[in-house]
Amino acid sequence: MIIIPAIDIKNGRCVRLRQGRAENSSIYSEYPVEMAERWAAEGAQYLHVVDLDGAFQGRPVHTKIIAEIVRTVAVPIQVGGGLRTDEDIKRLLDCGVDHAIIGTRAFTEADTLKRLVQEFSSRLAVGIDARGGKVQVKGWVETTGMKAVDLASMVSAAGVKTVIYTDTARDGMLGGTNIKAVEEICSNVTCDVIASGGISSLENIETLRDLRQPNLVGAIVGKALYEGKVSLKELSGASAQADPPGRKVNGHTGPGQLCV
Repeated sequence: MIIIPAIDIKNGRCVRLRQGRAENSSIYSEYPVEMAERWAAEGAQYLHVVDLDGAFQGRPVHTKIIAEIVRTVAVPIQVGGGLRTDEDIKRLLDCGVDHAIIGTRAFTEADTLKRLVQEFSSRLAVGIDARGGKVQVKGWVETTGMKAVDLASMVSAAGVKTVIYTDTARDGMLGGTNIKAVEEICSNVTCDVIASGGISSLENIETLRDLRQPNLVGAIVGKALYEGKVSLKELSGASAQADPPGRKVNGHTGPGQLCV
């Protein structure tokens, strides 16, 4: 299991939300690219980037910043936020992004998942955001009646290779992740799982590690790193080191023409 620093971009800045609410955010840097450089310098093996404005508006907003991150750091990144069309996904992958993460679309267009998997293979990931065990969509604004574990099972059966599970009620709260939910997700899918939401201490990472779920490959950490509650080195030491999830990469393929 690897530790994956989060870089959330809102209004061009690096921020963290509390419980996924746009109106409840803290700014940690004016320059997301510099934050990516910092985490790379501290030994990050992988980065998780979210275009928050894209998530709320339903279309990518910060593709240029994301392309600059790809060009600047020799660390693979996964990106989500507002990827509602095939072209949105292609644009990011052409930038050299390792994984493109869809969320709302996996719920609203479930019948297209198999086609998307065939087209984008292991470079397509699904983000499942949940509150009270129920899936949230459209930038965490709408809570559906569908259980997160049911959506996870469905996307795994469709051939998706990586699922990122976030308990939005815990996200940015520094209270620890939803261990029971993570274990349930892992037990009901055959794909890789990345846990997110509330991870704030060595104990949280040790508890995740001790689940002994072979498909739990990573844990995303945000606010705890930005506020110095714990260091990336400490968290990485508490986890069992493994290869980054999904496609193995050595550097980047470089930005495509759609990024400029």
